Amino acid sequence: MTSNESPRPYRLGVLHGDGIGPEIVPASVLAVDAAVAAAGAAPVQWVELPLGRSAIDAHGSAVPDSTLKALGDLDAWLLGPHDSAAYPEPHRSRLNPSGTIRKHFDLFANIRPATAFEGADAVVPGTDLVIVRENTQGFYADRSTYKGTGEFMPSPDVAIAMGIITRPAVERIAREAFELARRRRRKVTIVHKANVLRLTTGLFRDVCLEVAADYPDVTVDDFHIDAMTVHLVRRADEFDVVVTENMFGDILSDLAGEIAGSLGNAPSINASADRAMAQAAHGSAPDIAGRDVANPTAMIMSSAMLLDWLGGRHRDDALSEAADLIRRGLAATVRSGTLTPDMGGTAGTRRFSEAVAAAIARP
Repeated sequence: MTSNESPRPYRLGVLHGDGIGPEIVPASVLAVDAAVAAAGAAPVQWVELPLGRSAIDAHGSAVPDSTLKALGDLDAWLLGPHDSAAYPEPHRSRLNPSGTIRKHFDLFANIRPATAFEGADAVVPGTDLVIVRENTQGFYADRSTYKGTGEFMPSPDVAIAMGIITRPAVERIAREAFELARRRRRKVTIVHKANVLRLTTGLFRDVCLEVAADYPDVTVDDFHIDAMTVHLVRRADEFDVVVTENMFGDILSDLAGEIAGSLGNAPSINASADRAMAQAAHGSAPDIAGRDVANPTAMIMSSAMLLDWLGGRHRDDALSEAADLIRRGLAATVRSGTLTPDMGGTAGTRRFSEAVAAAIARP
């Protein structure tokens, strides 16, 4: 949609999840509503759907079929964290809720920024990078097979896991990374372990380098995963876009989030060409659930990423402006000293969320 057309209403799903999810997801809804109003976009139509332990109790499944069907009719959705490790069997042993949704909609790109806020502590001030993580293959058991698991035990004393890397999957995630780099600082770092995993991560590295040839305006380098952890700790502020396979991306994005200030600030979206899901990179933190101390920043920033994705997909300038308003509102709130406990402050979840919404709406 161009800026001279009437704004279209977007229908976004809301899945609160477990633990702190029912606290941080409403904070994101509050921020989105404030931002779309301030940007002159059409109000969002929110659709709440069951997911997680409450869905098990009410529907007999952590992700009911009715939820998956409803998600397919929506523009995008917000997914709160889940605590699948605490589910009763047989639900605990099944694919977790985010994995179920990701696999069902082939959300192949997990985009995880790490940005240091002015006014908050960071291990490396000035960090502003994005981990682009291939989300459908690699070494995690739930992503190695169409059905079942890529992890098995031929005997009680032997455990085996498969790692899958394919050229088509690497090509599409590499293009996501290079296209993103063109919108940022035009630098891509490929992370692999080709000195040991020569065939699998070697293929990942080589295909990324082949794709790089189509982007001569983007600078490219590469590092082994172990070396990359050291580089992040020492000089995270020098990296722009980092592309890697699934497990490496999971580890590096948690590290980068903490380096930038707090894992509570680490957002992400999971996306395909036509679907996207906002999901904070952190877990459900059941130990602090219901205490009004959870940091909603990651979920709010994930929602901003979702608006950006929708704005780009539908050429809707108002949504892109709303995403920018959320980021500015968050930055202004942190600069003002309104911080949650994990960021060194005393503000509760609700007070922090209301301060962000007020900063967004302020002229």
